[in-house]
Amino acid sequence: MKLAVQWRQSREIVRGWLAGAAGWSAPAVVLLALAAATPELSARVPSMAVSAESPHAARAALAVLKSGGNAADAMVTAVLVSGVTQPTSSGLGGGGFAMVWDAKARKSTVIDFREMAPAAVDAHSFEGRPLSKEMRGHMTGVPGEARGLFALHQRFGSMKWKDVVAPARKLASSGYFLGEHVAQVLPGMRAKLFGDPALKARYFLRGSVTRQGARLKNPALAKTLERLGIEGPRAFYEGPVARDIVQRVRGLGGPMTEKDLANYRVEIREALAVPWGDRTVYSMPPPSAGGLMLAEALKMLDPVQLRALGHNTGAYQHLLAEVMRGAIADRIRFLGDPKFETVDMAGLLAPARMQKRRARISLTRTHGIPRFDGEEHGTAHMVTRDAGGNMVSLTATVNRAFGIRAEAAASGVVLNDELDDFSSRSWVVPFGMKQSPNRPRPGARPVSSMTPTIVVRDGKAVLGIGGSGGMSIATGVTQTLLSLLVFEMSPTETLQAPRMRIPTRNSYIRLIAGAAPALIADLESRGEIVSIQKRDGSAVQIISADERGLRAAADPRKHGLALVY
Repeated sequence: MKLAVQWRQSREIVRGWLAGAAGWSAPAVVLLALAAATPELSARVPSMAVSAESPHAARAALAVLKSGGNAADAMVTAVLVSGVTQPTSSGLGGGGFAMVWDAKARKSTVIDFREMAPAAVDAHSFEGRPLSKEMRGHMTGVPGEARGLFALHQRFGSMKWKDVVAPARKLASSGYFLGEHVAQVLPGMRAKLFGDPALKARYFLRGSVTRQGARLKNPALAKTLERLGIEGPRAFYEGPVARDIVQRVRGLGGPMTEKDLANYRVEIREALAVPWGDRTVYSMPPPSAGGLMLAEALKMLDPVQLRALGHNTGAYQHLLAEVMRGAIADRIRFLGDPKFETVDMAGLLAPARMQKRRARISLTRTHGIPRFDGEEHGTAHMVTRDAGGNMVSLTATVNRAFGIRAEAAASGVVLNDELDDFSSRSWVVPFGMKQSPNRPRPGARPVSSMTPTIVVRDGKAVLGIGGSGGMSIATGVTQTLLSLLVFEMSPTETLQAPRMRIPTRNSYIRLIAGAAPALIADLESRGEIVSIQKRDGSAVQIISADERGLRAAADPRKHGLALVY
C-alpha cells in the first residue's frame, strides 16, 4: 500500500513541547499530520483532532482526547487554557457560542453563552462612545464563559469536570511561555494596559514589554480555576470571585451587580441549518449575525458559476463582496437578541428573496453599505473532534484585545467590553428606522459576528470551522468554506490563500499587502474601491473528516496549531 501520510511543517516554531499540561521545555519544530496513516506505519488510523489559535490550548486539548476524553471535554480544556495563555482574545471574563455535533444522536446543538447587559444598563451612555477610561466599565457585559463551558460539559462531556479544568489551572500556577500572537500585540497596547496594575505588572514589568518566550504566571487566576474545578460555575458567579469582578467593574463606572452575575443563564438554541448540495451547513442563529451572513452567501452563490469565475479572481471577490454587503445591511436592519426581537430567519432566507437579491448584483457595478462601527477584535476559535465522530466548533471572546483593558486583580479575570457591540440609533437612521433591534436593554445580548459552523453529510460531521476577527469572521469563514467545498482545496492550502475583507466603516474592499496589480485593477474596473492592509483581519481554524482522511489546519495569521492523532 502506498504511503498515505502527508506531513506539513507548522508555520510556527513553537517554543517547546507541552510537558503534561503544566509547562514547556526546549524549543521544537512541530510537524502536523494532515491525512490518515496507513497500516504499514501505524497500528491505528488517526481519529481525533484539535485546531486552536493557542498552541498551548491545542496540546492540552489533544492530551485530553488521548486520555479518553471526548470532543466536549477537550473543548472545555482548550477554551480555559486559551484564556490563561492568550487573554487578548478570550477568558472567563468573556463569553461565546458553541456548535456541537452529537454523532450518536445525529443532532446539532447550539450553546449560547454570550455576555449580557446588566439590569441597570443605561442605554444613553452608549450614544457618546468611546467612553473615558474612568467609565469604561459601562461596556462590560455579564460574563458567560464559566456557565457556558459547564453546560457543554454537563450535556456532552465524559470526564470529571475538575480534570478538564486542571490543565488551565496548572498553566496559570506553574507558568507558560508567552506565545507569538500575544507578543506581537503587546507593543501597541502599552498605553492602554498601563492603566491597570495587574496587566502592567504582567506584561510591562519595570516598563519593558514582555517578549515572546518569557515565562508568565497568573496565581490569582489559578486560584479562581481551582475553585471552578471543585465547585463548578457557582465559584465564579457567587462569592469572592463575583465580588471581585463587580468591585472592579463598578470602580470603572459600570452598573454590574452581584445579582446580575448570579442571574446569568446559558441559552440552548436550535442551529441555523442550510442544505447545500449533499451537505447540510449548521451555523449560528441570532444573536449571532455570522450564521445569517454565511447562509445568505450559500443561498445566493452557485458552485458552478463560482468555479467558472475562478478562485480569488476579481470577478469572484467582487461577487462575494456584494453578497456580504447585502448581508451586513440585513444584520443592521433586522438582527437583535431573540429574547427581545422576533427575527424571521425563514423570511430573510426565503428563496424568492435571495433570488431577487442575487439578480440585483452586477459584476460590473458596486453597491455601498451604511457605516457600521461595531466590531469585535479579541476573539478566539477552536475546533475539536473525537474518535466517536463528535465535533465541537466554538468561538470565545472578550471583544477587543484585553476587553476593557482591565483585570479583576484578586481573581485574575480580564473583563470584556462586549456591550460595545450594541448598535446606536445613528446606525439605523439610513434605513428610516427610529431605533436599532440591537439596542442596549437590561438582560439583552448584543449581536455578534461569531460564526462557529459544522458541516454534515450522510449524518456525519465532515467539517468543523470558525474564525476570529470581528466583522471579518463571516467573510473569512465564508471564503474558507467555499475554498474547501467548491474548489476542493486542502485545509492548509485554504488557510494559506489570501482573503479579502469588507470593512464596516465604508464600502471598500480590503486586500492584503502584496496583492497583484492586475487584481486591483480588475476590482477597480468593477467599481470597487480597494484598500490595502498589512495583514488579514480574520483567522480561521479547520478540522476536516471526509473520504480523504482526517485533516486539520490552524490559521498562520494568528500562529495557531492543529494536531491530528
